[in-house]
Parts: sequence; C-alpha cells; structure tokens
Amino acid sequence: MRRLKHRLPVRLRHHWKVVAACGIFFAVLVGLVGTSRVAPIVTSDERADADVVVQDIPGTVDLFDTSRPHELTLSYSPVDYERMLDQYWEDGDKEYLEADLVVDGTRIDSVGIRLKGNSTLSGMTRDGQTAPRGFGDRGEEGVRVGPPAGGAAPRDFGQAGGGFRGGGMGGLRAEEPENLPWLVSFDEYVEGRRYQGRTEIAVRPATGMGGSTTGLNEAVALSLVAASGEPSQRYTFSTFTVNDRPTVTRLVVEHPDRTYADSLPGDGVLYKSQASGQFADQGDDQTDYQDDFEQVNKKGSQDLRPVIELIQWVGSASDAEFAAGLADRVDTASFARYAALQNLLLNFDDMSGPGSNYYLYYNLDTRKFTVITWDLNLAMSGDATQGPNDAGRMGGFLGAGPGGDRGQPPEGFEPPEGFQLPEGFEPPEGFQPPDGGPGPGGGMRMRGHQLKERFLADPEFKKVYENAYRDLYQRLYASGAAATAVEQTSAILKAAGANASTVDSEAAALRTLVDSRTKSLATDEVITRK
Repeated sequence: MRRLKHRLPVRLRHHWKVVAACGIFFAVLVGLVGTSRVAPIVTSDERADADVVVQDIPGTVDLFDTSRPHELTLSYSPVDYERMLDQYWEDGDKEYLEADLVVDGTRIDSVGIRLKGNSTLSGMTRDGQTAPRGFGDRGEEGVRVGPPAGGAAPRDFGQAGGGFRGGGMGGLRAEEPENLPWLVSFDEYVEGRRYQGRTEIAVRPATGMGGSTTGLNEAVALSLVAASGEPSQRYTFSTFTVNDRPTVTRLVVEHPDRTYADSLPGDGVLYKSQASGQFADQGDDQTDYQDDFEQVNKKGSQDLRPVIELIQWVGSASDAEFAAGLADRVDTASFARYAALQNLLLNFDDMSGPGSNYYLYYNLDTRKFTVITWDLNLAMSGDATQGPNDAGRMGGFLGAGPGGDRGQPPEGFEPPEGFQLPEGFEPPEGFQPPDGGPGPGGGMRMRGHQLKERFLADPEFKKVYENAYRDLYQRLYASGAAATAVEQTSAILKAAGANASTVDSEAAALRTLVDSRTKSLATDEVITRK
C-alpha cells in the first residue's frame, strides 16, 4: 500500500474526495450510457503542455539578480509544521505545508513548501532523534547513509566547526527550520500561479556539507557550469526568515521546473532522476519506473517512453552497437562535457553518485538526450589532485589536498550500514565497521551509472571526454575563471548579509583548492597531450 501511495500525485492525495465523487459520477454515467460510442476530439498539438498560467507575479526586482539584496520571509502554522514532520518521520513522505511568503517586499499567500533532498535530510534530527528512514532507502533492501536510524546524531555532525566537516550527512535540526532545505512551490495551492515565470525555487541547505555552511562552494560550481556552456541553474543569496526564528543568509537556486524546461534549447521533455531510483530495465510498464524518474513538463502529451527505451538500449546493446548507436540517442559532445565538469569540479555526487543527482532532457526535434547537472552542494571539496580518469568520492575538509586535514568524526560516532569513510579517516578506538563498510582509505561508496560507465569505457568516446576535459580545464582553471568566481561570489555573499569572517574562511579554503587543482592538473598527461 505504501508503494502505491507514493505513486499517487500529491494533488491527488490532497483532493481525493473530489476524485472519488467524479468516480461515482462516471460509474453512474456508464450505467446510463452503456455501450454508446463516444468519439474523442483532439485539438492540441502532440507536443503541447497542458500547463496554463493564470497569474504571473512580477515582483519588485529579478530574484536572481545577484547585484541586488534579497529578502525571503516564510510564515506558517507551527501545528501544520509538526504535522508535516510527523508524516516525514512516519513514512518518509515529504508532504507540502501551506505557508505565506514575502519575496523582496511582495507578499504571496498560500505557497506550498516541503522538505527538499535525501542525503541532506538523512541526518536531520527532531528532539535529538533521526528519522527512521535514511537516504537511499528503498525498503528492506535499501542502503541507508547517515546517522543510525532512530538514533541520536551529534550536534556538530556535518557542520562547520564539527569534527566531521564536509563528509557528513547531518547537522540539521527540525527545530531550526531556517537552516533546512526547502522547495517552494508557487502553484501547489493556487493553480496556474507563477512568480517571475517560475513555479518553484529551491532554498539550499545550510549543513556544512562540502565544507561550506554558506553555500559558497555550490554557487561557485554553478557559475563554472554556466561558464562551460552546459545547462546550469541561476542562483542568488538572500536573507531568510522563518516565523520568529533568527534571520540567516541562504543560497536560493532556480529549480528545474516547467519554465526551466522551456528555457532549454529546442522543444523537449525534462525528466528528474529520483534519488532512490535506478537506471535499470524493469520492463515496458511505465508505472514500474515511477520511483526512478519524474517527468517535469509536457505531462499531457509526453511520457516516460523515451527514457525507458534509452535504459533498455544501454542495458542490452553490445559494445559495438553502443559505440555505433549512442550518438543517435545522446548528445555525446555535451555528455563528454558533463562528465568532464563533474570531475573538474570534484562533484562526486553526480549521476553516478549516491544521490543520483541529474536531469535528462529529451529534445523532441533531434530525438537525443542531454544530461543536466543538478545539486552541487558537495562540489569543490575533496582531493585537489584527483585526475581526469580518477573516480570521485566524498572528500573531507573543503580544500583539503593530499595530506590535508580531513577531520575526525565526533567521539563514538558509528556510521550506518553501507556508509564508507574518507581516506585518512581514523575511527574511534573500538569502532567496528558494519558488513560491507569501509576499509582503509575508503571513500563513500559510489552508486555507479551504466550510461556513464559504458561511455567512458569506449576508446573513442574516451577521447571525446579527454578532449572536452582539456578544453574545460583551460577555460575554467588555467584562464583564472575559477579563481575569479571565488572572489566575485564571496563578495556577493557578504553583500547579502552573511557573516564576513565565515565567508573569508571558506573563500580562503576555496582559493587553496582552486590553486592546488590548477597546478596539479597542469602536469597531467591528459592536459599536456598534444
């Protein structure tokens, strides 16, 4: 029953009484009409999206204009908030909470907000206890990453100042909603409403993941993805106030919604990979893929069939067929840049990481897929000497290079089954890793992705990847663009009201990482090859 419930859209769960009444009406209608023939009339183009904009709120200034200060204020019923948490603690459902939002002086009543993320939320505590379900949980066979289920998580787990900075999945408390990751929906309770053309925005977490409590590393990474020419997301920094809680400065990111999909090249369909999902053939029934991919736009005219066909082909094609046919299905030049970017930015949690963070965009004109980067809060951290062909993994302190201090976990910390620790980590005396846990020098286990693995294993596609890597290294690192992005982004963050001392500290660590990475890669044979 729980699996069936998850397949029901949120709006259907909200308005089930109306749906039930309609069902009764149609049952009566069938009884009256019987076998009479009804001929449907289709008037819309097969590519049309049923989405209708009723109200588009202009606001006072462009939310993603980083040259202007921004303010976000949320207010909601504490009783409703506790009810939402009860639901999440009970079965992991991220239900929407109705709230009022003020954006840069413009009041917007009845927006929907819900918790956002999986790995980020896995260590969240409520009254000192973690949720009974962790990141990546798919039931009894799932692998949980985070503090032990139902157990107490140390206050500094995963936070700046804590011993396990940059490698943690926790540090969030339900009692501090101003630090939680939120998805804000403008049309969840008011159909057809937009704010500056958008249906959703994401308020990113303040957890210390990736070694940053300010979001500086993610903002820099987003800037570099945009500079590469690959699809990225716009961002800004804003003060953020929730009810009567203290005001903080948070990173706000454009969420890949229907408007975002329309901004991508050509006419196409956007699909989000689910964190608990998989890229594996499960047959032809589209309902069997509901836990794996979510269709973002064109829901009235398109479906999951293109994704399913790609999955089935990648899984069944011989090496020769894969080499000959991939370019007919995937924009291989763009995919090479995507893969190169994840390595250059030290983003271990990409499409092959434990969070399965990526979108697929299917261009209806070219009939090809593009892989889109998403969720970079773990980027720009880890080992600066990671080479073009080295597998990524979760690093330690932001900017830690070889021999750098990767930090230690809180005393007595015991990671759950399936969790692996960064290289150089020394567990407390007497610690026994669970079965399948980390060995010496282990990093967090990568999930893997068949499309990416087969692409990089093919000799010809490997050349395309390395050429893209060489080009992007010159454009992003050797040119000084990454160093400039650190300076510009830290200035924006300070202007938005973030603690200057914290920003200076994180910016210094990022400068060290960028400098070390630039010098280390400069002598790599992929870069020096003529």
